[in-house]
Amino acid sequence: MAVIIDSASQYDLNEAWRRYKEQGDSKARDQLILAYSPLVKYVAGRMSSGLPAHIEEGDLVSYGLLGLIGALERFDPSRNIKFETYAVSRIKGSIIDELRALDWVPRSVRSWARKVEAAVTRLENQLTRAPSDEEVARELEVSVDEFQDIINQISCASIVALDEFWDSSGPSQDKVNLIDTIEDADAPDPSRAYRIQVIKETLTAAIERLPERERIVIGLYYYEGLTLKEIGEVLGVTESRVSQLHTKAILRLRGRIKEDLDLDALAT
Repeated sequence: MAVIIDSASQYDLNEAWRRYKEQGDSKARDQLILAYSPLVKYVAGRMSSGLPAHIEEGDLVSYGLLGLIGALERFDPSRNIKFETYAVSRIKGSIIDELRALDWVPRSVRSWARKVEAAVTRLENQLTRAPSDEEVARELEVSVDEFQDIINQISCASIVALDEFWDSSGPSQDKVNLIDTIEDADAPDPSRAYRIQVIKETLTAAIERLPERERIVIGLYYYEGLTLKEIGEVLGVTESRVSQLHTKAILRLRGRIKEDLDLDALAT
């Protein structure tokens, strides 16, 4: 999402950035927060669609504002990066960080997620194909209805982001976002490029082995940017069913990638 700004407003924003970064002007800071606040509303709205009903979008907006403020403080306008791109990453990370601090996901749900992931991987190895819901349910020794209920619970707990905050091990105990660890693009690292290529190829192969509908959901959600509701309209199914398909696809991919990749070896 881009914040739509006309040329006159862009001049005002550039001036606000200058005053804030060079003089620490609090009024300029408030002006920037107000100008970019639609980003917080956008990210919170997208994330709320996959969360339990008791988590209000207004709370997500509050969490996201903390991320926006952090982004304003850390952003360097001299770098060749759009602020919107940088800010969205930090807003998402701030929301996820606060949700995890609430610890709203029961341990039993996380335990079932691991069990389902392991069961799917075992069955794929045995059957050399993606197992059906009935086969996974039998492996887990539950009914199909119970399995569907488990998948729905896992769907609500599946908050995963590559741009989440990491706890620093340094003396400052600061929190570091993944985007802050990216190396200089002008200094290519062949070994890093190789690792990334291996991971991409493994992920591509794993996606190709997904059942057709799960593969379509992954493509529409992650590559086309559609919401679960929009995907449901495309496939002619309910949003809840799309959520189930998405969750099962993620569990299959996790299990397959863990099995095919020695991540510790790639990291060295």
